[in-house]
Amino acid sequence: MADLLGATNPVPGYDKAATNRSIPVTNTPPQLQNVPDLDRVTRADGRTEQQNGDYKGSIRYDSNFQTFVQRLKETPGMMESITKVFAGREGTVVSSGMADGISGEMAKIMQMLQMDEKQLLEFLMAQGKSGTRFGGAFFALLRAAYARAGSDSVRTEILQFLKSYSDHSATAHIEGNMLRNLSSMADAMPARWAEQMRQMLAQIQNSIASGDRKGTISLLQKGVFPYMSSYVEQTHDMGLPRELLSLLTLDLARYENGSEDKLQELFHQLKSYGTLKTQLQMIDDESLMLILRSSSRHADSPALRFADSLAAAADRALRGEGSLELQQGMKDLMAAMLVNESVYMPLNHYILPLEWMDKLLFSELWVDPDSESDASFFGEGGGRVSRYLLKVDVESLGMFDVLLVNQKENVGVQIACPEKAAPFAKRMEEAVTQILVRNELKPKFVSVKKMERPLTLTEVFPKIFAERDGINVKA
Repeated sequence: MADLLGATNPVPGYDKAATNRSIPVTNTPPQLQNVPDLDRVTRADGRTEQQNGDYKGSIRYDSNFQTFVQRLKETPGMMESITKVFAGREGTVVSSGMADGISGEMAKIMQMLQMDEKQLLEFLMAQGKSGTRFGGAFFALLRAAYARAGSDSVRTEILQFLKSYSDHSATAHIEGNMLRNLSSMADAMPARWAEQMRQMLAQIQNSIASGDRKGTISLLQKGVFPYMSSYVEQTHDMGLPRELLSLLTLDLARYENGSEDKLQELFHQLKSYGTLKTQLQMIDDESLMLILRSSSRHADSPALRFADSLAAAADRALRGEGSLELQQGMKDLMAAMLVNESVYMPLNHYILPLEWMDKLLFSELWVDPDSESDASFFGEGGGRVSRYLLKVDVESLGMFDVLLVNQKENVGVQIACPEKAAPFAKRMEEAVTQILVRNELKPKFVSVKKMERPLTLTEVFPKIFAERDGINVKA
């Protein structure tokens, strides 16, 4: 008789209803794929480019780091781009279609390339100093305190202070971003709304020019944001003005966090900890600001002047003042610089363009000061080493790759030279050996060979892939 009421307990596996109604559990069909939508998080599907490291598209969905590695492989080298822009000398600089302004910028850069030995050293040292905002005895003290701190609260306070200092030192950059975003917002709004926005923009420009940070923050918080809220509510415009408002919000948060009052407040909190109290108690607010200002004074360095001139020339070229050849060269150059200065690049990076003995030399240097020991040069053991990769493009000769590894006074050098220089390999080996000995170094290995293919950063510095051990997602 059928058990209509289900009064008895069925035996597991012998329930006729379940047996006759077996529903297979399957995964998501692989043929179904989500439409890429960066505004929301979608379910997992069979989209293959999310897992394939060799995907050649412009977007990686799985990892910021994989995107960086992909672009590192695809972006042409900076020396290749610089050579394309400058190596033709007058041929490139005065090519057809170039406006007077961009010609002047390019001529200024060419003049900067004429350096002697002393100026070259100064140029290189200036790049090293301007490459970090946290140099000097004060920040060395904070690094040591962070390393020996016994609690997470001390480390958190140190990091909060450094973040505030980073925002403070980027004040001019943040102010420029805010003004550009406000101007773009006004340009994208209807005329009846844009007029009042431009009036507020003029007030904010005056406030920034007078150094009134509090007044600028007040104008943004009490003027621009309520006005934009009203604009979006009445017009339902979810386009460019609203997107720029989001960027403006982030810049305002950094601008407020980088105020002197915030810096001093966080510094007082640091001084309250026992591990730092004895070392920081002699520094008052005025002395603190003097130390921080002196740490960020690199504006007059030749390296920054060169970088500013190069950026100005690229800006003019990409706005249409240069020829198509120059525009493409500048675009490749900017892309290479952004990739090489990525937060995922665990290397020191330097550019060394100059005119030497009537020849243009475009050089790029990567340095890993704390690499793993290299058995191919110094045998097993012996501690950590420093590793250098120098790429030099010499006018009328070609590209040289120089790999240098040193462990204390021991040095190993491998040079890959162009075909034109290959017959002089032995002479170059002897000259490099003499240079090392003259500087009281021990040459363990010096080799000069014809270049078969250019060295890549990923094979010379496997340390780049260390980020694979971390958590790295992309939304």
